Order: sequence, then C-alpha cells, then structure tokens
Amino acid sequence: MANQSDSSCVHKVGFPPRRSLATDFTRGLKETFFADDPLRPYKDQPRSKQLALGLRFLFPALEWGRDYNLSKLKGDIIAGFTIASLCIPQDIGYAKLANMDPQYGLYSSFVPPLVYAAMGSSRDIAIGPVAVVSLLLGALLQNEFDPVTQKEEYRRLAFTATFFAGVTQAALGFLRLGFLIDFLSHAAIVGFMGGAAITIALQQLKGFLGIKKFTKNTDIVSVMRSVWRSVEHGWNWQTMLIGSAFLAFLLAAKYIGKKKKQQLFWVPAIAPLISVILATLLVYITRADKHGVQIVKKIEKGINPSSVDQIRFAGSFAAKGFRIGVVAGMVALTEAVAIGRTFAAMKDYQLDGNKEMVALGTMNMLGSMTSCYVTTGSFSRSAVNYMAGCQTTVSNVVMSLVVMLTLLVLTPLFEYTPNAILSSIIISAVLGLIDYEAAYLIWKVDRFDFMACMGAFFGVVFTSVEIGLLVSISLAKILLQVTRPRTALLGNLPGTMIYRNVEQYPEAIRVPGVLIVRVDSAIYFSNSNYVKERILRWLRDEEEQQNANDLPRVDFLIIDMSRNESHADLSVRHQCLIFPLLERLITHGSLLLLAAVTDVDTSGIHALKELHRSLQKREVQVLGIANPGAVVVEKLRLAEFIELIGQEKLFLTVGEAVIGCAPKVSEDV
Repeated sequence: MANQSDSSCVHKVGFPPRRSLATDFTRGLKETFFADDPLRPYKDQPRSKQLALGLRFLFPALEWGRDYNLSKLKGDIIAGFTIASLCIPQDIGYAKLANMDPQYGLYSSFVPPLVYAAMGSSRDIAIGPVAVVSLLLGALLQNEFDPVTQKEEYRRLAFTATFFAGVTQAALGFLRLGFLIDFLSHAAIVGFMGGAAITIALQQLKGFLGIKKFTKNTDIVSVMRSVWRSVEHGWNWQTMLIGSAFLAFLLAAKYIGKKKKQQLFWVPAIAPLISVILATLLVYITRADKHGVQIVKKIEKGINPSSVDQIRFAGSFAAKGFRIGVVAGMVALTEAVAIGRTFAAMKDYQLDGNKEMVALGTMNMLGSMTSCYVTTGSFSRSAVNYMAGCQTTVSNVVMSLVVMLTLLVLTPLFEYTPNAILSSIIISAVLGLIDYEAAYLIWKVDRFDFMACMGAFFGVVFTSVEIGLLVSISLAKILLQVTRPRTALLGNLPGTMIYRNVEQYPEAIRVPGVLIVRVDSAIYFSNSNYVKERILRWLRDEEEQQNANDLPRVDFLIIDMSRNESHADLSVRHQCLIFPLLERLITHGSLLLLAAVTDVDTSGIHALKELHRSLQKREVQVLGIANPGAVVVEKLRLAEFIELIGQEKLFLTVGEAVIGCAPKVSEDV
C-alpha cells in the first residue's frame, strides 16, 4: 500500500497540445516583433478613434499637446535658450569634425529638432550634431572624396549618406528590428565612446596648436607624428595661449556645474558661448588673425537651402552613401535610444524604442533634403535640457528658433572666431565621454566584458573609428557564450534537497558515486557537440577518481531539463523518501545531469542520441529526464528520442526521478 501511495504521488510530465506550423510561426513572429502588443489600444474601437490613435502614435505632440499649459511652456523656453547657448558653438566645431563648412552644423540644429519635436516620444532629448557621429561620418566620407579639393562631391555624398542613415533608422522602427542595436553591448559602447573621445581630442590639436598641415588619419600614432613634425615651425604661440586659457575656463565651468548641479547647472551650458564671444572680441581687437591665429572666416548667412538635387538614389554615389549611412545611422541610433531610455527612467515614463527610430529616421531623411548631415540625441545637451527643467519637446523648438535667428542675423559676428576656441569647446565636451568609473565597474564584474571594452577602445585609438566600431559589435562574446556554455558540478546543501554549484557554495556536499552536472544553455547546433563531449569528460574524470579511490561506479544518468535549479519545493514526505534512497544510490553509483535547457534543435537531439549510445557502451543508463519544458519535450517526442529511452523515464522533478530509480537499485542490491 505504501508503495502504491508513493508511486501515485509521482506526477508525470505533460505533453503540450499539437500546434500547426502556422500557429507556431504566428506566435514566434508576435513575440519577436510585437512583444509589446502595439495594436492593443486599437481593438474594438471605431474607425474615427483608430485614426486618432494612429495620428497620436506617429505624432506624440498631439497626445501631450492636449495637456500643455503656460507653466510647461515656461520650463521649455528656459531649457530651450539654455541648450541653444550650448549648441551654437558646438555645432560650428562639430561641422569641422565632419569636414563640413560651419553653417552646416547650424543647419543641422534647425530643421531636425523641429521634426523630432512633432514625432519624438522623449521629453528630454536634445537633437543636433554630436561629436562621435561627426567624427565617424567625416572619417568615412574622406575615404571616398577629399573634403578640400573635391568639396562638391564630398558634400553630395554627405547628404546621400544622411538620407540613407534616416532610411535605415526608420526601416528598423517600422519593421520593429530595434533589437539589432543590442549587438553593441554596454561594455563595448563604453570602450568605443572613450576611444572616440581620445581620437576627437587628438584631432583638435590642429586648431588648438595652430597647425596648418595635419594628417587625415585618426589613429594616435599618425596624429602624434604629425604634431611633433610641426613642432618647430607649425605651432603658433598666440593660438596655444587662446586655446589653453579658454580650455581652463571651460573645464572650471564644468567643475562648478558638477559640484552644484541644481543651482549652477547653467554655468557649463553658457560657458562655451561666453568663450566664443570673448575670444572673438579678443581676436578682432588685437587682429591676432594677422599673426597666424586661424579664424572661422565667413559663415553663410540664411536658413537651410534645399539639397534634394544633391542626393543620389542610384549609381556609385548611392552605393557609397548607403554603406556609410547604415554605419553612421546605427551609431546615431544607439546613442539616441540610450540617452532617451536614461532620461525616461529618471522621469518614470515609457519610451517606445521603435517609435523613436521612426522619428529619428524621418528627421534625418528630411534633414538630408535641407542641407543637414546626420543628427541624433546629444548627451551633454540632453543633460542640460533635463537640468534646465524641460517639460516636452518644445524645448527643441525653442532651440531651433534661436539657431534660425543666429543663421539669419548673427552669423557675420562669428567671422573672427578663432579655431582654437572651437577646439577647446570640443575637447571639454568629449572628455565627458570617457567613463572611467563604468570601465572600472566592468573590470570588477566581468573580465571578458572588460576585454571587449578595451578592444573597442584600442581599436578606435590605434587604428580607426571603423575598426573600433567593428570590434564594438560584440559577436565574439555572443559566439563564445553560445558555443561554450557554462557547466558546473553541483552538490547537495546539507539537510535539503537543493543542489548548488560547489564552487559558489563550498558547504554543498558532493554525493559519493553521484555526479551532478548542470549545463546552463539551450542545446543548439553551435554547442551540441561541446555539451556531449563535456558530459563525457565529466564522466571520464569521475571514473578516474573512482579507480584511484575505490569509489562506487557510475551506472545511471538523470537529465534535468528544468529552468529552475531549485528543488526546495519538494514536500517533507518526499524528502524523507529521497534521503534513504540517496544512501542506497551512493553504494550503487549514478550520474545526474542538471541542465537549464530552454530549447533544443535537431543537432542537439542528434548529440543526445550519440551521448546515449556512448553511455550504453560504458554500461551507464539514461535513467530519466526531469521536467523538460513544453518546447523541449515536444521536439524530443517528434525526434523519437523519448521512445528511445522510454516514456516512463520522464519525470517532473529530479526528486521523483530518484524515487523512480529505487526499484532498479533494489533489484541490483
């Protein structure tokens, strides 16, 4: 009677209902691309309501505009003027990074922010040219055309690349492929941004030191060689004095703003504009330009001219523009989405990543038609925007209007602005991209992540931005984790039925004669052979220890395919049954395999069959499979693997599998 009662408490593994290919495909498609169920608000709504919801989706301004008031407008106006004072000098400098004339930087802070204000869902992001994308775009474009001798072709390719960058971003949003940017891991981005900051700062030595002949390469060796070769005749002391003095002023302003963020956040924001005004007046009064101090000279007056006729949609220009645009667009997208998510989390509101991609893509496509190059969210400007009390994207509109006013009226005033002050502004801005605290944290937490971080960093600094970006794409780590999943030996925590990694829990006791192994991965074609070989190696090591120490031999294998490694939910009654059985198994010998297997493919099943044959040759039985998931058990059944080992060898838990082995043990004992 007791045996009947015990066996009746052993639950059997359930098989999922059969689903058609269309059902499986539809479900997989929905979870991959529509996990957030974007069509849910449209269900059971009249056509007029659906149309209104659709317009609000495309133009979030229609949503928040209904609750807009004077209080919010006040905050947006203050924030808009604050970020405008920061963006104007930065835009002129960033345009030089992209090897474009200064006005194109200002153009890029006029039209794109207006488009984003209507379509973007982030309330805090500030749109405009950024240092990293400007450098990347300039480096890629100058590989095709010389920005000095082939100015028209260079500009035409820049607008074509910007258009395709927008197409790439919008397509990722519409097709809901935003997860692709996750291939740029946080560690790799930290390294890439740090390397790009060093590269950008080194590039500014040309303007900072007053060097006329400078290398076009971006690697540190070429730059430093170019700097030292011009040390005798190429450096201009007046330029160095202006650059050093205002760089010190800018860094001091940043320090003050960092110390008292709430009260003096505006100090580092307005410092660049003050620097430009003072430096321009200084050069104009002293006529330092007559003594070798290089100046901006003429900036074209007027708002953005049309550039539609300069964009090429076919031929070699289109091919080159597409290649450059995809790379620049992805980097810009990664930066913007990261910034948007950061500030959305700080203000506790939801940010739709796919909607952001559509907004950014549309913004760059329209921008390419109005003489703008690739723009995205700027972290420094967005931080100032947030601290200045912005409420909505109207702050971008205010900034855009200030830039428009500058283009219409104020550009002649920048004629005597020294290049040295623009270099100082860029250096002070990009230093914030070097996140040494994040790099140190990565080192402490994950050394392999740190290697990816340093690989991206040194790739940018010592080779090129493109190589650094390629290294940043963390495929190597993904491949390593997929092809070489982690395995661990488990032991029993005394007084429980919980098994844990013996390295993590030294108090866990390895049961003599029982080998417990966990494989933390799905079993796919990429790792199936490794998983099989690793299990056989565990078994071989165990046999060597048995022969050396006269321990019980291994006779059984239990594969636990549950995703939860804890078995603490076993009843006290079952624990009382299992502990004596463990004592009997100790004298007999078993192999338990614990695997957090979430999925398996045909290669994985083939590897399991080969493992089964290898174990039979060693006279080790596959005693049971514990708690396989619905996907796994269905695939094993269709592949006839369950038929091979016997359906009675499927168990709900490892504990029940151990109970199930009692008759076999008693027969042999």
